[in-house]
Amino acid sequence: MTNYYAPHGGHPAQTELLTDRAMFTEAYAVIPKGVYRDIVTSNLPFWDNTRLWVLARPLSGFAETFSQYIVEVSPGGGSDKPELDPNAEGVLFVVEGDITLTLQGTAHTLKPGGYAFIPPASSWTLRNTSGEAARFHWIRKHYQAVDGIPHPEAFVTNEQDVEAVPMPGTEGRWATSRFVDPSDVRHDMHVNIVTFEPGGVIPFAETHVMEHGLYVLEGKAVYRLNQDWVEVEAGDFMWLRAFCPQACYAGGPDRFRYLLYKDVNRHMNLLLNSPR
Repeated sequence: MTNYYAPHGGHPAQTELLTDRAMFTEAYAVIPKGVYRDIVTSNLPFWDNTRLWVLARPLSGFAETFSQYIVEVSPGGGSDKPELDPNAEGVLFVVEGDITLTLQGTAHTLKPGGYAFIPPASSWTLRNTSGEAARFHWIRKHYQAVDGIPHPEAFVTNEQDVEAVPMPGTEGRWATSRFVDPSDVRHDMHVNIVTFEPGGVIPFAETHVMEHGLYVLEGKAVYRLNQDWVEVEAGDFMWLRAFCPQACYAGGPDRFRYLLYKDVNRHMNLLLNSPR
């Protein structure tokens, strides 16, 4: 049985301690689940009965390639004009409740674990026609088109229908659910789910060009971020700058899982701050 953490807002009592695990450095950031409060929500144009928590956005010294939201849509809410940027591609991943996504004229009901890839310039709408609030991740990236390579197609699936592939030599302790074929160069981003069984590890300090956004769906672990070991748990978000050393030890009693963004399959920009 899969349970995904979803924030519900609220506000801490005056009696609670200020001390928390929030960190913002040049190499990484940790936004713990206790930060998702009512006072830090945002609204969007053309979205009704909807609020969101912004986890990452393009910013000097922070995320460069993507933005990530947790969107909360109340019953009857949603949008008939959700994306205003024709160059933006997106991934939706539902963590709580049901939404109706109409994509390229076809209606889909997405339940927890539901996943949709939305290419740039797509026609789509989203509504919550249920009686309960729905919450989902929305990851957006400026698509890097390449002459001679077509845009990838839209698709809708559910995590339960995607086989997790074990990393070699791990006896299944570390596995990745890939929603897109890694060799498909039409895609310039991957949004996957990584699963560690208790005791599973990343046994070396990964240091690579891909930028990461990691949202912990389940469990807890200690994560190596640059020079630090940081405790993280379900609901926490981590941003890792390109080349930030990273590793993981899943020491909790249950499996540790996260939704992972990374930019892939494109040449490196040779001019600093050039359009992506």
